[in-house]
Amino acid sequence: MRDVAIIGCGFVADLYLRSFALYRDVKICGVFDHDADRLKAFCNYWNLPSAPTQDALFASLPKGALILNLTNPGEHFAVSRACLGAGFHVFSEKPLTLTMKDARALHTQAQAANLHFATAPSSVLGQAAQTLGHALRNDTIGTPKLIYAELDDGFISQAPYKSWKSESGAAWPYGDEFATGCTLEHAGYYLSWLIAWFGPVAFVTSATASLGGAYANKAPDFSTATIYFKSGMVARLTTSIIASHDHQIRIFGDKGVLAMKRAWDNSAPVRFHRRFTLRRKLVEHPLGKRLRLSGPTHPKVKRFGAAAMNFALGPIEMLDAISAGATPRLSGDYALHLNEVTLAVAAGDTQKMTTTCIPMEPMPWAL
Repeated sequence: MRDVAIIGCGFVADLYLRSFALYRDVKICGVFDHDADRLKAFCNYWNLPSAPTQDALFASLPKGALILNLTNPGEHFAVSRACLGAGFHVFSEKPLTLTMKDARALHTQAQAANLHFATAPSSVLGQAAQTLGHALRNDTIGTPKLIYAELDDGFISQAPYKSWKSESGAAWPYGDEFATGCTLEHAGYYLSWLIAWFGPVAFVTSATASLGGAYANKAPDFSTATIYFKSGMVARLTTSIIASHDHQIRIFGDKGVLAMKRAWDNSAPVRFHRRFTLRRKLVEHPLGKRLRLSGPTHPKVKRFGAAAMNFALGPIEMLDAISAGATPRLSGDYALHLNEVTLAVAAGDTQKMTTTCIPMEPMPWAL
């Protein structure tokens, strides 16, 4: 059995537990949350052992355990620092930290202790992202020229978000969500895919605005960024909780367009829209050819709320890499660079990146 512990058992923790249920060789060996009532409800629902304090959790864990930091964004740095200081590998929910100073400190701490520190989101390791990556490597659209990516979630202030509950009864943390902002919460879903395919970002030019959602102490509810990669690729990424729901990504190349419409669905169809001329007009095939990988990929979870994602993909890959003496795909320099790019997209100005990483190796089943 492989040992995993959890700190923070709010809304997202149930999504992780539902995903981990697909892996028989993983044991959730301890859980802690500073909210005693939430901790009790979560552990009773999933039949898991709880710890009365964070230090008690550390003391109970076997050597080599992986800790999932599923706390709110404002606590990510302190909790991850404590976990690394106690000698444990860490997988953190996004954003990694709210400042690059804190992110660099964790990166340095992990390296000094010979530990791994990885970051969500995991969807870059999922079937949809890996299918798109396979199509790019195999010249399906020729030379890619431009990317449009959308992460618009609808006019959330008019949604019944105060009634949203997780499987074990945790309320959706709308206070943290609105204070952190939709860009820091969501931009990583497509930024992680783009960095995996095209390598590190050179610089980002972004703009943000607050457009009228009824949120107290809110961050901007709209951002748009042009992202320039060192490889020469250019992408436009938009996030909002104002515009109608739209999670599509389109990659425009010499021969046509790769398109996918559901960022939060590991099984979302990936289509190639061939470009051709019709009666002197240049058009793209309206239906497109669905692209598929040749063999089995990874375990899938059923949809809960807005997502049909296996949240365990990152932690499982991390455990596999550590066991093999390798660096996890979502760890180290990649985690640091993704955090810097995400913060740059949220900044509303032009920033040159100071970090870098190597392109991510595809999953073995996507070669």
